[in-house]
Amino acid sequence: QVQLVESGGGLVQAGGSLRLSCAASGGTFTSDYAMAWFRQAPGKEREFVGGMRWTGTVYADSVKGRFTISRDNAKNTVYLQMNSLKPEDTAVYYCAVRFGPVTAIRRDYGYWGQGTQVTVSS
Repeated sequence: QVQLVESGGGLVQAGGSLRLSCAASGGTFTSDYAMAWFRQAPGKEREFVGGMRWTGTVYADSVKGRFTISRDNAKNTVYLQMNSLKPEDTAVYYCAVRFGPVTAIRRDYGYWGQGTQVTVSS
């Protein structure tokens, strides 16, 4: 059974940094799989943050230049390095996995983690 477990969330001041991790178990996610991050703020839809596959990495415009996704295939783990955080980055962050290209469409992803809270204070 595939499980995705996020960690690394917390409270940080604006301008600070956090690194989220997403460890996958119950399967081997080769580079053919897209590993992505989404986030959901209170009262808002879950939105795409970015994703990585062997073909490259894609970011939402709102985080481009501030967030970086990396992955360690040997550890089945994907990371989200978040720098220059803003209060509007406050959300629950989820990792997700699908076989195939990175997409920004939530329903394309079949595997999801439980989420980790990121709160950015002003």
